Amino acid sequence: MTEFRNVQAEVLRPGQIREALAKKSVVYIPIGATEFHQEHLPIGLDTLNAHGITCLTASRFGGVVLPPLYVGTGGGHKTYPWTIMMDGEAEIRSILMNTLKRLNDFEVKIAVLFSGHFAPEQLEMIDSIAADWNQGASQLKVLPLAINMPLDDAPSPDHAGFFETTVLSRFQPETIDISALPNLEDHPADDPDGDPYGLHRHDPQHVLWGVFGPDPRNYRPEDANGLVLKISDKIIAKISEIS
Repeated sequence: MTEFRNVQAEVLRPGQIREALAKKSVVYIPIGATEFHQEHLPIGLDTLNAHGITCLTASRFGGVVLPPLYVGTGGGHKTYPWTIMMDGEAEIRSILMNTLKRLNDFEVKIAVLFSGHFAPEQLEMIDSIAADWNQGASQLKVLPLAINMPLDDAPSPDHAGFFETTVLSRFQPETIDISALPNLEDHPADDPDGDPYGLHRHDPQHVLWGVFGPDPRNYRPEDANGLVLKISDKIIAKISEIS
């Protein structure tokens, strides 16, 4: 994402980072997972979306974005192809806590833990990390957020469905291949009671195996920018509340 290189910490020199943080002392830590998202999407989708949204937000509001983490925990896809999920939070918590300690040493004021993977276990982990950190005596405030935050007039968050595909199309459109899925007209999704989130989607014979949410074959890339701006606006509002 060359459009956001000016906020990506890994390609910035120390002086550039100091200059950015002098204007807005916010560091974003994007985290996600390595997880199966059917044949039309890359396995790094959760992290790619988290990284894209935080880079967009930093470019609009200020701050810098740390290199993203492609490790996650929780969810119902642990045994799916090319899902590499941590059994618990220990490894990820260690990385994040040590990162926060260093950011505090650097006198950063706000750290945003932003997760593109929103399994309950992962959300509980970032909430717990923030709560543990914020009860201590530190100038650094930690804000835990995730891509599934409530939005007005927006599609509901999903797994590999309409929502996640749309978000990714804003940042990494070349990684999406809808043609890798069966043709929609010939192979419509068979969902009991029209429920696209049901456990029947775990059946390998289902046309949208592993997809939990509205059919991604209906996604509209032209809606992507408006959707990610809504998410970015929500992040900015949350940061402003604690600034």
